[in-house]
Amino acid sequence: MSIPQITPDQAKAILDQDPDAVYVDVRSIPEFTQGHAAGAINIPLMHYNPAAGGMAANPEFPKVAEAVLPKDKKLVVGCKMGGRSQRACEILSRIGYQNLHNIDGGFGGNEHQKGWKDSGLPVSTDNGEGVSYESLAKKAG
Repeated sequence: MSIPQITPDQAKAILDQDPDAVYVDVRSIPEFTQGHAAGAINIPLMHYNPAAGGMAANPEFPKVAEAVLPKDKKLVVGCKMGGRSQRACEILSRIGYQNLHNIDGGFGGNEHQKGWKDSGLPVSTDNGEGVSYESLAKKAG
């Protein structure tokens, strides 16, 4: 399945037009808590692993996604620049999600696309129930 690539502005339009659509932020927990798209939920594709001196895959990513997101839900998936979210979309596609959109430029932007924050779109630091990875992971058991 080919994953549509959208800009942050297009992601905002999708979220505005479809109140059931979900922004899934796949950045690490510390990145998410520093600021994210308003209304986003956090399911990190990777976690910081101090022992490895870098990022390591989150093996619970598919399990948590399936526990909190219906397969027919429209998802806009973002990270910092668009790479991790593309990988997340590919994983989600393999486990049965079909209505996926990768945000090129993500939250922080890349060499050819401004990110969500620099596009002047709404930002939040809410990390409470139903938003934080900790609260979502509990639903996956």
